[in-house]
Amino acid sequence: MTNILSELAEVLEERKSSSSEDSYVVSLYTEGLEKILDKVNEEAAELIQAAKEYDHKIKSTEKAVIHETADLWFHTMVMLSHLGLGPEQVLDELKKRFNISGLEEKASRQN
Repeated sequence: MTNILSELAEVLEERKSSSSEDSYVVSLYTEGLEKILDKVNEEAAELIQAAKEYDHKIKSTEKAVIHETADLWFHTMVMLSHLGLGPEQVLDELKKRFNISGLEEKASRQN
């Protein structure tokens, strides 16, 4: 795997201090967390729809599912960056969960 998440995180951090009117990311940061969360929600819904259509062989394609997943990951990364968080923290959390039963992990969060 590549370091694309780290590279993207660096670009997103750089955009925080940019004043470029041509940057989509700058426009998201400027509009604030609510706008970013609206985009995360929108992309999640589009991915769900694409996956359902693909699974039922309706009209979605593998390419559409991949595209929508990339959109969701991107906007989630923008959200993390806006909150001062990064992909390494999420990856560390996933690493901690490795070799732990999903049921066990979920139960540990309830305590």
